[in-house]
Amino acid sequence: MARFEGIDFFNLDAHFSEEERMIRDTVREWVENAVMPIIGDAYINREFPRQLIPELGELGVLGANLPEEYGCAGLNNVSYGIIMQELERGDSGIRSFVSVQGALVMYPIFAFGSEEQKREWLPKLATGEAIGCFGLTEPDYGSNPASMITRAEKTADGWRLNGAKMWITNGSMSDVAVIWAQTGEQGDVKGIRGFVVPTDTPGFSAKDQKGKLSLLASDTSELVLEDVDLPESALMPGSTGGLKHPLMCLTQARYGIAWGAVGAAMACFDEALSYSKERVMFDEPIGGKQIQQVRLADMLTKITHGQLVTYHLGRMKDEGTMTPQQVSFAKRANCDMATDIAREARRLLGGNGILVEYHSMRHMANLESVYTYEGTHDIHSLILGQTLTGLNAF
Repeated sequence: MARFEGIDFFNLDAHFSEEERMIRDTVREWVENAVMPIIGDAYINREFPRQLIPELGELGVLGANLPEEYGCAGLNNVSYGIIMQELERGDSGIRSFVSVQGALVMYPIFAFGSEEQKREWLPKLATGEAIGCFGLTEPDYGSNPASMITRAEKTADGWRLNGAKMWITNGSMSDVAVIWAQTGEQGDVKGIRGFVVPTDTPGFSAKDQKGKLSLLASDTSELVLEDVDLPESALMPGSTGGLKHPLMCLTQARYGIAWGAVGAAMACFDEALSYSKERVMFDEPIGGKQIQQVRLADMLTKITHGQLVTYHLGRMKDEGTMTPQQVSFAKRANCDMATDIAREARRLLGGNGILVEYHSMRHMANLESVYTYEGTHDIHSLILGQTLTGLNAF
C-alpha cells in the first residue's frame, strides 16, 4: 500500500507552530513504520499490539499535555490533538489506548488525586511501565452514568467497593483502575467519588469482552469488584463534584476523539485517492470517472470541515475558552463525518475493500464504536439541543 500523504486543502499547516509540525511528522513516521506493518494481523487476531506500549512511552504521547514535573511531555492541547489524529490514522485501537491512558486515567489522577497518587502513578503511566483503565460505564448504565449501582461503603480503615463496569478499554491488561462509585450520604461525603484501585487488589477482576465486531485490535473488558477493600488513601480527594468530575474526564477524551476521527478519515481518503489513480477499469483509472471524482470531492470537503473545527477547538482549549458543548459538537460532527468517509472509501475500493490488506473497512468497523463511545451521537445531539433551547430532553 502507498504511504500516507497529507491532505491540507486550506493550508492549515501554515498555522501550526514548528514544534506542532515536528510532533505531527514524528508521530506520523512512527505510525508508518511501527503500526502499519502489524496492524492488519493484530486486527485479524483480535489482539492489542502490546509490544508498542514502551515505544509509545518513549515517544512521549502518554499524557502528553500534562506537566513535565510528573514525567509527562507538557505539550499544548493542539499538539495533543495532532498526536491523536496521527495515531488514529493507524488504528482507532491505538488511539483509544493512548486516549484512555492519558485523558481518562492520568488526567483524573492529576486533576483530582492527592500528591502521593500523582507521584506514585503519573511517571509510570507516562512511560507505559504501568497501564491504566477508567471505570465509569456499567452494563445497564451507559448513557446515564448518574444511575450507576457500583457502591463505595465507608469502613473503619477506608472503603469497600462492590459493582461492575462494562466496555472498559485496557481493562484486562491494566495495573491500575480509576473507578467511579456511589458513596451515598455519609457525613460530609456524598455522591459519586473516584478511587485509584491497583488491579491486584483482592476482589478486583477483569475479563475480556467477547463477540466484538469492532475495535478488534483493542483490549476491551468487563470489570468486577467484589468486596474490594481499599485504604482511605485510594480516594481521590478532589473528586467531590458528583458526576461533574467524571464528565470532565470524558470532555478531555472527547476532545482527543474529535481529532482522532479526522485522522481515520484522512487515512481512508488517502487510500481511496491513491487507489482511484491506480485501479484501471474500462481501460482507464477509475479516478477519471465522474462518480469517483464526486465521491473524492465530497470526502475532501467533509475532512476539511473537520480539520478546521478541531484546529480552532484546540486553540480555544489552549486559551481556556473551550466549552464542553463545543467538544460535543466536534465529537459528534467528526465521528459522523469519519464513518461516512470510511464507508465511501470502502465502496470506492470495490471488492478489494473488504480485504485486510486495505485499511478502509477496518476503519469503518472501528468507527462504529468511536461513533458510540464517550457519549453516543444521539446523546451529543441532545446536549446541543439543550444548549440551543435551554430545555432538557434527557
